[in-house]
Amino acid sequence: MSASEVGSGLLDRVVLAILDEPPFCWLEPDGTAMGCDVEVAMIVLRRAGIPSVAVQPVTFAELIPGLVAGRWHLNTGMFITDARSRQVRFTRPIWAVPDGLIVRGDNVGRFATYRDLGVDSNARLGVVVGQVQGDSARQAGVPDERLVSFATQDDAVQAVRRGEIDAAASTAIGNRALIARMDAADLVAVDLSTPTDSGRQPVPVGAFSLSLEKAAFAAALDSQLAVFLGSPQHRAIVTRYGFTDHDVDALPVM
Repeated sequence: MSASEVGSGLLDRVVLAILDEPPFCWLEPDGTAMGCDVEVAMIVLRRAGIPSVAVQPVTFAELIPGLVAGRWHLNTGMFITDARSRQVRFTRPIWAVPDGLIVRGDNVGRFATYRDLGVDSNARLGVVVGQVQGDSARQAGVPDERLVSFATQDDAVQAVRRGEIDAAASTAIGNRALIARMDAADLVAVDLSTPTDSGRQPVPVGAFSLSLEKAAFAAALDSQLAVFLGSPQHRAIVTRYGFTDHDVDALPVM
């Protein structure tokens, strides 16, 4: 890692790891990094006094190992889980989004929950390696033999198109953005409901992540995020990527 530490404990150059997952992050053909996570990261890093930011495209499965190994400094947003929190330090949440599926048009109405996939003995679900949707599906009764793992969301969606799997799981907003980018008339994004025995389940939240040792860095980012999240500028940015004021208001108050 080429960045150096400065006296405040912050970095003078940050490498941000991103995925190809709209609307959160992606690279344009000319190499420009885009997405709501990217824009939010650039703003709060600049406000925290970081003079230089570079982006590193990776797969989801590389995010935590690469960060722990010191190959970059900050990960794009991912869902916060207890297991991940033992490996990396999360910032305050930057979005709250439910899960969804991508299915072929002839499968619309077949699945409304992960449980529907579990009870349908013929249903095969695609998940991205390392993402939480696989765990959510297992907890709802989808057995491992009907879960198919892929390196990227695009790989999973192409498998849906070919009929190799019946659905691909990711975030609901990410699915809608991906279908729009693909201009895929044969595919449909389906929002999943999350029924529980005790009532409505809270919407999962995601955050940037960084090394466990970077307490000063995390504190600086959290300080800026506390001011920026929910501001008119933040709302204007994320609205362009498909989020609503309701989505922003769903962020937990910390």
